[in-house]
Amino acid sequence: MRFPRFVEAVSRRAELPTEQAATISRAVLQTLADRVTGGEAEELAAQVPGELSGYLTAPTDGGVTGGAVTFLHRVAERAGVDPAVAEVGTRAVLATLREAVTVGEFQDLVAQLPKGFDAMVDPIPHPPYDD
Repeated sequence: MRFPRFVEAVSRRAELPTEQAATISRAVLQTLADRVTGGEAEELAAQVPGELSGYLTAPTDGGVTGGAVTFLHRVAERAGVDPAVAEVGTRAVLATLREAVTVGEFQDLVAQLPKGFDAMVDPIPHPPYDD
């Protein structure tokens, strides 16, 4: 998925203008990079559009703590939006990421998200099993 399509999908899901969707996408990815550890940001960066991958590989402190509310406030601050818009945008970015990366990579990402974040991520469907 290329950057314009990624942003377009976020814009559509969040019902936000394209420019604001792009800003929130960047803010969410930067904040994810702050949160994940163990090379997860680099693995995720390898699967997202090139224009977005830089936000995951930029130097961060890594392993920042705090719950979902802290995460959303950080996204809101970076994107220059209020926390409610940050939440809608974050949900849209995560839903779009889910389509843009492999199931395994998305599961690895979700496993490192702050406590209470599961309400923002739709359940990951399991593959059908053969009898």
